[in-house]
Amino acid sequence: MTDPKPTTAPWTPPEVWTWDQPSGGKFANTNRPVAGATHDKALPVGEHPLQLYSLGTPNGMKVTILLEELLELGHGDAEYDAWIIDINAGDQFGSGFVAANPNSKIPALMDHSVTPPQRVFESGSILLHLAERFGAFLPAGAARTECLSWLFWQVGSAPYLGGGFGHFYAYAPTKQAYPINRFAMETKRQLDVLDKHLAEHDYLAGADYSIADMATWPWYGLLALGKLYDSGTFLSVHEYTHVRRWAETIGARPAVKRGTRVNSPWAHKPVRERHSAADFV
Repeated sequence: MTDPKPTTAPWTPPEVWTWDQPSGGKFANTNRPVAGATHDKALPVGEHPLQLYSLGTPNGMKVTILLEELLELGHGDAEYDAWIIDINAGDQFGSGFVAANPNSKIPALMDHSVTPPQRVFESGSILLHLAERFGAFLPAGAARTECLSWLFWQVGSAPYLGGGFGHFYAYAPTKQAYPINRFAMETKRQLDVLDKHLAEHDYLAGADYSIADMATWPWYGLLALGKLYDSGTFLSVHEYTHVRRWAETIGARPAVKRGTRVNSPWAHKPVRERHSAADFV
């Protein structure tokens, strides 16, 4: 563990917190203490029943990976339009997006296969909605319960990785020992949970690839491969050999390679918007 001594002067919280200055750091302009729309802006609607509004972050990748996997299986009704939501520009606070997701976080899905269109928000909920609708990547019986346990493990655990470790290690205005040590410890514990489980199982729910893997890979798979927060050496990710085996296996899937490009300005071959398979050429 690195030097535990405080790196900043102690701060005494006021009796009542007020929002009087930006929080600082990358993505500071995406944070505010109130909900709701800041401006009127309708969401675009394409030709397919599934309309996705997202960004190619780990949370956004989960859904585009599943959609591409469904298409790979031959589910033609899984064709979708994916529209980019620029969170730095405040797109998530437009009235149309807030109507799709009152929490103003990507991803959000509008399913126009039903009347009226069904909104689905929160990445785990979107994965479950699509898996149930298409009858794919969600096993039956005891394996279903195991799958959902790992899906919700990811939903509950990733904020410690992203909002905790990732924020303080990569995005905070200054590097501070206490929060980085605190969240590095928790991140490594989580990697160890996965590593021990994957030492005995091919995938999170057992023998078959499922939405639990699709939810977890963009966070912990990329982390284990040294592709998240430039933190591979710091976290000694080479130690987690079973997570790395699992991550490499999933990363080699053609649908995963496509899904990670959608709505991702920083991908090697970005697909800013996706409306058909031709967009990947």
